[in-house]
Amino acid sequence: MVRKLLIALVISAAFAGAQTRIDGKSVSVEFDARMHTRVLAFQNTPIGPMSASETIVANGKTLSEFALTSQHTEPIHDKIGEGKRLIVEGKSGDLIKIVAVSVYEKFPAAAVFDVSYKNVASAPLEITQWTNNHYDVAGSSLWAFQPGTYERRPAWISPLHAGAHQKNFLGMNGSDYGGGTPFADIWSRSVGIAVGDLELVGKEVSLPVTMPDAKRATLALEYAKTHKLEPGESLATFRTFAIVHHGDFYEALATYKKIMQRLGQPVSARAADAGFRPMWCAWGYGRRFKVEQIEQTIPEAKRLGFEWVTVDDGWQTKYGDLTLNPKKFPRGDADMKALVDEIHRQGLKAQLWWSPMSAAADSELLKEDPELVLRNKDGSPQKISWWNSLYLCPANNDVIAVQRKFVEKIIGDWGFDGLKLDGQYMNGIPACYNPAHHHAKPEDSIEQLPQLFKAIYDEAQKLKPGALVEFCPCGTSYSFFTMPYYNMSVASDPTSSWQVRTKGKALKALLGDGVPYFGDHVELSDNATDFASTIGVGGVVGSQFTLPAVASRATQFDLTPARRKIFEKWVALYKNKMLSEGVYQGTLYDIGFDRPEAHAIKKGETMYYGFFAPQFSGKVELRGLEDRQYKVTDYENNKVLGTVHGPTAQLQTSFAKHLMLEVEPQ
Repeated sequence: MVRKLLIALVISAAFAGAQTRIDGKSVSVEFDARMHTRVLAFQNTPIGPMSASETIVANGKTLSEFALTSQHTEPIHDKIGEGKRLIVEGKSGDLIKIVAVSVYEKFPAAAVFDVSYKNVASAPLEITQWTNNHYDVAGSSLWAFQPGTYERRPAWISPLHAGAHQKNFLGMNGSDYGGGTPFADIWSRSVGIAVGDLELVGKEVSLPVTMPDAKRATLALEYAKTHKLEPGESLATFRTFAIVHHGDFYEALATYKKIMQRLGQPVSARAADAGFRPMWCAWGYGRRFKVEQIEQTIPEAKRLGFEWVTVDDGWQTKYGDLTLNPKKFPRGDADMKALVDEIHRQGLKAQLWWSPMSAAADSELLKEDPELVLRNKDGSPQKISWWNSLYLCPANNDVIAVQRKFVEKIIGDWGFDGLKLDGQYMNGIPACYNPAHHHAKPEDSIEQLPQLFKAIYDEAQKLKPGALVEFCPCGTSYSFFTMPYYNMSVASDPTSSWQVRTKGKALKALLGDGVPYFGDHVELSDNATDFASTIGVGGVVGSQFTLPAVASRATQFDLTPARRKIFEKWVALYKNKMLSEGVYQGTLYDIGFDRPEAHAIKKGETMYYGFFAPQFSGKVELRGLEDRQYKVTDYENNKVLGTVHGPTAQLQTSFAKHLMLEVEPQ
């Protein structure tokens, strides 16, 4: 025993004096003799100090010190691409830890981690949690992108302050709040780092982001689940990553998407041209809308330039049933078809609101087949509190068949051109323990959730190629895994114009420019009139305005003469420029540190800039230009401001709230 200890100490001492490191083009990872690591970015800039980045809890004890015993480097060529891999091995008591770090030519700022543990004891070990990529990020002024879904609906992007902590658990954080994208990011003015997992299905991981004091923050990926590790067995953690970057989260988030697509994540669906057209929704009239109110508003929506009409919640008798409300549609299907025909007669597209994967407990659907529901471990049905209904299990074939029939009715029979899928509960789901479903494991419901939306999307496209499928998770974070199965994202109940813009930037990184981003109803923006925030990030404009003459009561949504002028101006500007069809330039400006806040879109050879601040006076930078002369126009006010010369130009200006610039080559 003494001899073995001496040998281990000699080996450890030898590694302590050597450099155990792998270098990519823009990222490096170093190990010390305890298998602690640090990540370095670009010109050998440490993100933070050495830390116990990969740990495991075995028999109630956190193991963070592993004596490094071996290392080697090898070339690799796998789904992600060509590169090299460093494999290091260490030991702590009866547990061997192996960490493989891979860097790739195509993804110079990313390091991919494969971590596993082997039990070499004669008795089993109880594993209750493991952690990967736990890093300290140095700095006093830091921003974060956080993916957690909570009932309080926090902003995804915000500055960090001392004492901040958010667990970002991607399981359920409420009866119908959960899920998200396994990606968390912290950045300073000079450098940033993102971590997450590369699993092709959703996992119940946490990505805690904390700022314990004013000089540093931390982020990590954690997974807590009890597992008995038998003698001789190995436990592989999920494949994880660390991505370094300059500027804000945008480039790292886009890199995550590209790596996932290399691994097999389907490419996001593209929308038909109609998906980029302005949208009017009847939600301003509420659930108690009257069909006559919609019919009388359609001509005004058309005059203002809107090209979609959305019939929102309130058309049905019960969630989960296709039965039309007889007070609104006394002739049933014939009345709904007549409404759609009228929308089409006026040259507009028709979209129907729908709450999929939900059913009221007393719905006809569940009376006929009560075992469609998702059941908790105690046998109780899982509730969707917001809708006062129950979850249907997405991993059950009968549920998927029902959803397909709904789409067939909505698009095939009633004639709608698109679906508005709505509900915060769509983003995540609990494990299902319903014995009637015969799941291989309870987590099937979590991992197969995207397949339900794939079935809806595929059925819609089969019935009407180019059908618009909007996905609106009601103010919550988005799950990356459902993204291939809709062709319109949305700001989804923003609480401010800031959320309209920041959600737009994040969704552009994840979905690209082929999937329209709907800025949601302008009534949800600052002062209920901020079209500029949607247009400035390349979003599609929309409204839920009501006509005072036909509304049941006066509301803040009424189209007053003053609001009509604003609508006429901005909808016309949107349709004239169609920046939603341009290419969002997400790496040019840092959402956290550049002031005024700036967004840029390239359309052809012309650049468009949106600058935002309560008040600003000074010079703005026009980035992303070529080495040539440009004419600068304030296109909101049709005012030429002069000429500038690229590649980076400065313009002296002053504005309140926003400045919208068209920079056209001469």
